Amino acid sequence: MIDLHLHLDGSLPAAFIGELAGNQGVALPENLEKALKAPENCQSLDEYLQCFDLPLSLLQNAEALEQAAFTLCSLLYSQGLLYGEIRFAPQLHTRKGLTQRQAAEAVCRGAARAALPVQVILCCMRGGPYPVNRETLDTAAALLGKGVCACDLAGAEGLYPTEEYRELFACARSLGLPFTIHAGEAAGPGSIRAALEMGAARIGHGVRAGEDSALLQELAARQVPLEMCLTSNVQTKAIKSPESFPLREYLQKGLCCTVNTDNMTVSGVNLREEYKKLAALGLTGEEKEALLINAARAAFLPEEKRLAFEKEARAKGDNWPA
Repeated sequence: MIDLHLHLDGSLPAAFIGELAGNQGVALPENLEKALKAPENCQSLDEYLQCFDLPLSLLQNAEALEQAAFTLCSLLYSQGLLYGEIRFAPQLHTRKGLTQRQAAEAVCRGAARAALPVQVILCCMRGGPYPVNRETLDTAAALLGKGVCACDLAGAEGLYPTEEYRELFACARSLGLPFTIHAGEAAGPGSIRAALEMGAARIGHGVRAGEDSALLQELAARQVPLEMCLTSNVQTKAIKSPESFPLREYLQKGLCCTVNTDNMTVSGVNLREEYKKLAALGLTGEEKEALLINAARAAFLPEEKRLAFEKEARAKGDNWPA
């Protein structure tokens, strides 16, 4: 299994958050696990994102960030993953004096210490000032191939349209940065089209692509991978129910879909559980194998490494996560 869409600050175990708080003298809510998890009646992406407030407040020094990355990567290794890409926004970790570069380097150090091969994606933020987002790109460019593999655009998609970031991602292209963009979650297919026009190599979520049949055809023709996340899409109301998750439809139309967790703690899932939920929706053996192979092919890795992971995914195709 490979997870390509996984947020650091939304995936840390409650026990680790509690340890950080104790070390920093920060008072915790009475029910920590509940505070870190999206409510059962979560109404929107904006409400979902509120669960990040506490972890972010505790991840404002290099030691905490390094240990957080190591803890998460070690957890992924224990879950049987082959490879992972974790993402975070370094600009959100500068409240106590860290630079974005220092924050990114700390996360890369933590990831490098773990047994699982993991790379880091740096997120620009919707609503963030251009100079701050540009610093994120410059940081990603400086660390590309040194732990960082790409950049991203995250945040409140419904409030800050993707098309407003064309200049920013023109800069990313000029720096030689591969990038993925959150699109088609809290906004419709126009957001995905804008991301494609801007040069996104992958689309984060893309669950609303089905509202535009021509867009589905384009995604299939271009084989732009979709980083799909079932549980979080239900929680943020991007889809109404697991049964309405369009992954099977997309696969049948020839799209390159992958399965990811988004935020293991906030959504209360892990990758194996996501696959089990999808298996219950009746995927065929070929579809199951395709998801594993697609993740290997979509990784921000040199071709040789992608092929090695694809070979391993094929070898485990009959051993569907259960």
